Amino acid sequence: MRTFDFSPLWRSTVGFDHLADQLDASLRQTADDNYPPYNIERSGDDAYRISLAVAGFGVNDIAVTAERDTLIIEGSKPEVTEREYLYHGIASRPFRRVFSLADHVKVKEAFFKDGLLIVDLVREVPESMKPRRIPIRGAESSPQVERKKAA
Repeated sequence: MRTFDFSPLWRSTVGFDHLADQLDASLRQTADDNYPPYNIERSGDDAYRISLAVAGFGVNDIAVTAERDTLIIEGSKPEVTEREYLYHGIASRPFRRVFSLADHVKVKEAFFKDGLLIVDLVREVPESMKPRRIPIRGAESSPQVERKKAA
């Protein structure tokens, strides 16, 4: 595995600590971190959907938590020793998935459908943060010209 030295970059930046943490975390992920499988898709201009394959888990076995800019999905099933499996192919081990959310992305809802846990996200940018068009007045409509016309 390759190692990267980002120290020259971090020395010349201020306020990007979360970016460094995310980069470090993504480089440290192991190959075992593939359960449960999931998809992330864009479902509209400002809408996203995360789908996790959680066969065998119920509503009470999964917790979805949104904290600031992080979405955490955890699942665990109570141990049932009453069954004798001849073959146990459906995984039901505990899991924890953490997704980093961009600014102003909020969790809209979470629900089960066809063995999938679906989490809908939406980007809600406040009006004060949205770009706005500034009208440009011509030379004839400048305040100085208007004052001269009034006099």
